[in-house]
Amino acid sequence: MSRRNATGGAASTTAALFGEVLKHHREAAGLTQDALARDIPCDRSHIARVESGTRVPQDTFAQRCDELLGTGGMLLRLWGKVDWYPNVEHPDWFERRVRMEAEAVTIRSYQTSVVPGLLQTEEYMRALFRLNIPDLHEVEERVAARLSRQPRFRAPDGPLLIVVLDENCLRHVVGSAAVMREQCAVLLDAAVRPNIRVQLAPLTDPGLNRPSTSMSLLRTPDGHDWLYSESLLRGHFSDDPALLARYERTYDVLRADALSARDSIALIRDVMEGYEGHEQAAPPPNGLDQEQLQRQQRRRLRRNRPRFPRRRPRA
Repeated sequence: MSRRNATGGAASTTAALFGEVLKHHREAAGLTQDALARDIPCDRSHIARVESGTRVPQDTFAQRCDELLGTGGMLLRLWGKVDWYPNVEHPDWFERRVRMEAEAVTIRSYQTSVVPGLLQTEEYMRALFRLNIPDLHEVEERVAARLSRQPRFRAPDGPLLIVVLDENCLRHVVGSAAVMREQCAVLLDAAVRPNIRVQLAPLTDPGLNRPSTSMSLLRTPDGHDWLYSESLLRGHFSDDPALLARYERTYDVLRADALSARDSIALIRDVMEGYEGHEQAAPPPNGLDQEQLQRQQRRRLRRNRPRFPRRRPRA
């Protein structure tokens, strides 16, 4: 299925075009990939992959490059016209959600354990898919398909997206601490966009009336509302008035009782700082290594004990 991220006019058919233009202006400015990466900042490999057309950049990347290379906003305008995802496929059961998402004017979402797809980073997606999909090629196809849904909501005039996250979404480590740090950074960036609001349901408030499952409330341009939820291998839609009224009330009460957008940003920052310098746990040592470790720890404990003067017998 073709998903175009075009804001007007004919869309480009290849991401390599954006990469060539970026490379031209970078070289004209006398900058190496390393130098540009330091100024953005990002990894040099990210610059290389964008220039080769194998990595989809975010709009903030294009905007920063415009500022550094003095291109007068040209890269950001080009970013909005590139067909980043010319051929992506979604699971059959998810197709209806994708079609409705492409038309929705408002999405209100609650997530219990993972960040919603519209706000996930590429590495976060990849780590999630690898948990259940052994075929790496299929993983990359799923990542591309999920990324293709995001540009519409990142546009300045994008649909209203309101997301309430259970704090577990940030505490549940997906991939690694580095992946979670990047994911928190993207949430912070999204939270200050004019059409996106992110609120947290904190773990410290057990009195919150949290839905037992993730859900979304979507409104289409004709004013029609839909309730969407997922089971293991299916997506479920309903526009039953009684069911909608029930879940809309639950969502509105939850959002009112959750942290404000400003306090949620502060909590996301705190969680992000907690991942700073965090190392993945080492594999459990074998018996011999464990015994040596315990001996070292005992020696350190003995060395750290306070020393008291001993009485010596007088001659």
